Amino acid sequence: MARSALLILAALVGSCAQFTDALSIDVRKNEPLTENSETESYMPILCSPIPATLSSSSSVHTLRPDDISAVHVLGIPSSHRHEASRVVSRVAELLSMFNPEVSHHMDQSSLQPRSLLEEAEDLSLSLSHKVTDWKLVLLFVPADSICACSPDVAADVNSVVQEVEAALELLQKRSHRTLVHVAVWSTNHQQDKCECMRDENINRRLHQAFLLNTLQDSLSGILEKSKWHDRGVDFTAVLQTAPVILEQISGTTWSDPDQLAVQLWTNLVQPSTRQPEVMDSSVITFPCPTQERPFLRTQNNSPNEKDKASAPVDAVMGTEVHCTDRSPSPSIPTSVHELKPGDIKVVAAVGDSLTAANGVGAKTDNLLLVTTQYRGLSWSVGGDNNISTVTTLPNILREFNPSLTGFSVGRGSETSAKAFLNQAVPGAKSGDMEQQVNVLVAKMKEDSRIDFNNDWKVITMFIGGNDICDFCTDTIFFSPENVVGRIKRALDILHSEVPRAIVNLVELLNVVPLRDLHNDKTLGCPTWLVSLICPCILKPKEGSTELQQVNDFNRAYQRGMRELIDSGRYDTHENFTVVLQPFMREVVLPTLEDGRPDRSYFSPDCFHLSQKAHTLMARALWNNMLEPVGNKTFYQDFEAGVDLQCPSETSPYLKTALNSGYTYPDPPPIPPPVTNWGRDFSCAHRAPSDSVPTSVHRLRPADIKVVGALGDSLTAAFGARADNLLELGIEDRGVSWSIGGDETLETVTTLPNILKKFNPDIKGVSMGKGKDQTGFNVAVSGAKVAGIPGQVRVLIDAMKNDPTVDFENDWKLVTLFIGGNDLCQYCNDRATLSPQNYSHHMMTSLDMLYKEVPRTMVNILEILEIEGLRTIKDDTIGCGVIQKYVCPCFLIPGENSPELAEVKRINREIQAETEKLVYGGHYDGREDFTVVLQPFFKNTIVPLNAESLPDTSYFSKDCFHFSERGHADMAAALWNNMLEPVGEKQAYNNFTSARNDIKCPTEEHPYIFTKMNSLPSWTTDPPPTSDCTDKVEIWLTAVLAVVGLLIGCAVTWLLLSCRAKRNKKRKSSAEEMKGTTF
Repeated sequence: MARSALLILAALVGSCAQFTDALSIDVRKNEPLTENSETESYMPILCSPIPATLSSSSSVHTLRPDDISAVHVLGIPSSHRHEASRVVSRVAELLSMFNPEVSHHMDQSSLQPRSLLEEAEDLSLSLSHKVTDWKLVLLFVPADSICACSPDVAADVNSVVQEVEAALELLQKRSHRTLVHVAVWSTNHQQDKCECMRDENINRRLHQAFLLNTLQDSLSGILEKSKWHDRGVDFTAVLQTAPVILEQISGTTWSDPDQLAVQLWTNLVQPSTRQPEVMDSSVITFPCPTQERPFLRTQNNSPNEKDKASAPVDAVMGTEVHCTDRSPSPSIPTSVHELKPGDIKVVAAVGDSLTAANGVGAKTDNLLLVTTQYRGLSWSVGGDNNISTVTTLPNILREFNPSLTGFSVGRGSETSAKAFLNQAVPGAKSGDMEQQVNVLVAKMKEDSRIDFNNDWKVITMFIGGNDICDFCTDTIFFSPENVVGRIKRALDILHSEVPRAIVNLVELLNVVPLRDLHNDKTLGCPTWLVSLICPCILKPKEGSTELQQVNDFNRAYQRGMRELIDSGRYDTHENFTVVLQPFMREVVLPTLEDGRPDRSYFSPDCFHLSQKAHTLMARALWNNMLEPVGNKTFYQDFEAGVDLQCPSETSPYLKTALNSGYTYPDPPPIPPPVTNWGRDFSCAHRAPSDSVPTSVHRLRPADIKVVGALGDSLTAAFGARADNLLELGIEDRGVSWSIGGDETLETVTTLPNILKKFNPDIKGVSMGKGKDQTGFNVAVSGAKVAGIPGQVRVLIDAMKNDPTVDFENDWKLVTLFIGGNDLCQYCNDRATLSPQNYSHHMMTSLDMLYKEVPRTMVNILEILEIEGLRTIKDDTIGCGVIQKYVCPCFLIPGENSPELAEVKRINREIQAETEKLVYGGHYDGREDFTVVLQPFFKNTIVPLNAESLPDTSYFSKDCFHFSERGHADMAAALWNNMLEPVGEKQAYNNFTSARNDIKCPTEEHPYIFTKMNSLPSWTTDPPPTSDCTDKVEIWLTAVLAVVGLLIGCAVTWLLLSCRAKRNKKRKSSAEEMKGTTF
C-alpha cells in the first residue's frame, strides 16, 4: 500500500512539473523583444497589472479592462454557435486577467434562428436594470447571409446595415454603461448557400473579399456618426477594424479560436493602429494595456486610422514627350518588323484587375474604391485626358498618331462601351485568356472604327498574378506548365486570327516583395482583405518551405513565358509577332526616407497599384517596346523614376526579335521515353527501433513486418497494366499502390516497395497477376463497404495461419480504401448505400481489427471525389461506354442536374462520416493500435497533361480505374501522408510522376505520424525508464506503513471531532428554539 501511495505521489508531482515546464516554454517563446515594448506576449498571467483606480470609470471612453463585469454576444448564426462560443469564452478569459469575476453570456436557449433585432430587444431588456456595472457587448454581423455574387448584393448589404443600426439604437436607448464592439463574421464556405458561388468560372474569394469590404465600409459609415459617441458617456459603439473570418481547415475542424479571440482582443484595446497582426499561427501574441494607453478602444479615445494611413497623392501624373521624330512610315508597312510608333492605329489589352485598373483612381483610404475599375487610367490601354495629365501607353502613342483608337476611358466593367478593347476582367487567371481573346477578336472585327485586315494593332497581355495567388490550393492545375499552356492557347488564337498585330506579353512581376507592405503594421494595410484575395502569398511564414515554393513557382512562371516566346512559334509570318516585355521581372519596392514601404504606389488595399505606379508602368512598357530583344530592361527601381525613351533615326521601329538580330535558343532536348513509374530513394534514417516498440506512436517504418490491404478493384489493381479491353479484367496485384510487391521501388512504386527500403523482409505483399500470390491483399473487385467485415475476417485468419508471421508480436500496417462502388451505385439503392450504413459497416470492420489484431496501424483513405471522373474523356469504347456502365450514378446525370447534386452531396457526407468515425477517439484505447485517416484524396484533382486536358495515362482503358502510373502516384501520396502530422496532412492529390517526391523520416521525428504523436506536447524522446527495481526495502515499507497509519488515524480523529462539535452545536440551537415556541 505504501508503494502505491508513493507512485501516486510521484505521478502528481510529475504532472505539476510538466505543467510548469509548459508554462516556462511559452513564456520564453513569447518574451518581448525590448523592455519597453508596448506589446507583450500572450500568457494568461503576463499582462503587467496597471495601477488600479479608486473607483469604476464614469465614462465609456476611459473604460479599463478591469471595469468590465460581463460580456454579452449578439448576432451569431446558429450554424456556428459552437465555434463562436469558444471564441467569446477566450475573450472573456483574457478579460479575466484584469477582473477575475467577469462573466460571459451567450443565448443558448433558442434553437430557432432569430433576427438581430429580436436578440437586441431581449438583451436590452435584460440589461435595462443593470445601471452600475459596465458591460461589453460583441455584436457580430454575419456576412454569410448575403450572397456575394448576387446582383442585389448592394441592397442586401444596406438591409443588414440598417438592421445593425436599429439594434444599436435599441441598446443605446435601454442599456446603461455599455460598450458595443461590432464585428463582421464570415466563413469561407458561401458556395454551400449561394448558387452562383458554385460556378467554377467565378473567383469566389474575390467576391467574398469585396462583399466583406463593402459590408465593413458601410458599417464604418454608420458607426462614425456622432450619435454613437457624443450623446453621453455611458454608451458607445465601435467597429472592429477587420472581419472575423472562420475558415474550415478540414471537414470538422475550423480556425483556431485562440487566433480569432486574439484578433478581437487586439481591436478591443488602445491603440487601434500599430498592432501586430498574427502571421505565424504557432506564436500567439496580443497587446496589453499600458499606462499611456490603458483603455478599451472607442472612437473618441483612439487615433484616426485614416488620417495616419492616408497615402500622399501626386498632383502630376503626366509625362513630357521630348521625341522629335513622331512621323509614321511613308506608306503602311507590310512587315511587323518595320513598324514605327506612328503606324499603330489600334490598341487593345487582356488581363486581370491590374489592366482593368481596379482602385487606380482611389485618392483616399476608402477600400470600396478598389472595386471600381478606372479603365481610363490603365497603364497599357487607358486613354483618359492626354499625356500631360495621364500617362498610359495609348496616350504616349497618341503623340505619334492622334487618331489612335481602341483605348478605354472612364470607369466601368469590360462589357461597358467605355471599356472598348480593354477586355481585362478582375480576378482573371490564365485559363480565362482564351475567352477574353475571343471576345476581343470579335469586337475588332465588328467595330466600324477598325479596319481589321489593314490597321496595325498593339495588343498587351498581362496575366498570372491570380494564378500565383492561388497556386498553393492546386499545384497541379496552377503548375507553370499548365499556366503557360493556357497562355499559349490564347496567343495561338491571336496568331491564327489577327493580322497586322504586335502582341506585348508582359512577364509576370515578382509578387513576393508585396509581403513587406503587410509585414509593416505601421502602414495600416488591410491584410485581412489581401489574405482573402491572395492567400498563397501572404500566409506562408518567413523562411518556410511554403514561401520558397512561392518563389520557385513565380520564377517558373517567368521562365515558362520566356521559353514560350523563345520557341519562335509566333514568328511564322511577316504581319504578326509576340514580344516578351520583361520590365516587371525584378521590381524594387519603393520606400520612404525612413525605410518603410511607400504606400503611395498602391491603392488602398496595398495590393493593387495606384495611378502613380501605373504611370511608371506605362513608361517602362514603352521603353521595353523600344529596346532590342535580348537586351531589354528587366529591373525597375520605381523610386528612381523612369525616363521616357524615344525612337531614333537609326532605330525607328518597335523592336522585335527579327529587327533586333536576336537568335532564338535551340529547343531543349526531348526527354527519353518513360519506361517505368519507379521512384528514387534517398532517405538516410532507415534503421528500426533499438528494441521492438510497444507503442504504435513510436513506430518507425523499419519496425513494420507485415502489410495487409482491404478494398475493391482499386486495391486489386484492376486493369492497371491493361493495353487493351481484353486485358482490362486482369488484376495486376503486384503493382497495387497499397500492397503490391513486384520488382523494386526503382521500377514499381508501391507502399511495400517503399517499406522494403527500411525492411527488405516485409511480409504480406501481393505479386504478379490474378489470385495466385495475393499475400494479404484480400481486396475484391466490385466490393462495397458492406463486404469489408468479411474481408477483415479473411485477413485475420490468413495472418494467424501464416507460419512466417508472429501474429502477437509483429507490427502490421493495414490499408483500407473502399466506397467507390457504393457511390457509383447509390442512385440504385439509396437506403442500403446511405452514408449512415457506410459508417456502420466501416465501424464494424474497424471494431474487428481493434478487438482481435495486436500491434497494428490502420490507414483509412477518404473516398475520392468521383465527380472529376466526368472530365476523363477519350475517343474509345472503354471511355465512352464502359466508364458509364461502371459508375452510372455519377457519370450519367446531366450537368447541374438534381441527380448529380445529390450524389455529390452523398460523396461529401461519406467523407464526413469517415472523419467522424476516425477522429471520434473510438480506437484510442490501446497503446498498440491506432487508426489514421490519410486524406490525400479528399479534394481530388484530375491530373492534366501539357495541353491542360485530363491526362488519360493515369487511367486504365475504361477511364475509371487507375493505370500503373496512377497506382504509383497513389502509393507516393499515401506514403507522404503517413509522414505528415495529423491536422497538417495534404488533403489533395498532387500527381506529377516525379521520381524524387518520396518524403523521408527525420532525426527529429523518425516515427510514422499518429494522432497522439502529432500533438505539440508530444516528445520524440523515449519514455523515461526508472532506475528503481521492483524491490522495496522491508524497513522502508514498514516505516511508510506506520506513517500512513498514523496519518490515517489523525485525519479520522479530526473528522470525528468536528462532527461531534457540529452535533453539539445543532442540539444546543434546537433547545433554544424549543424555549421560544408558542
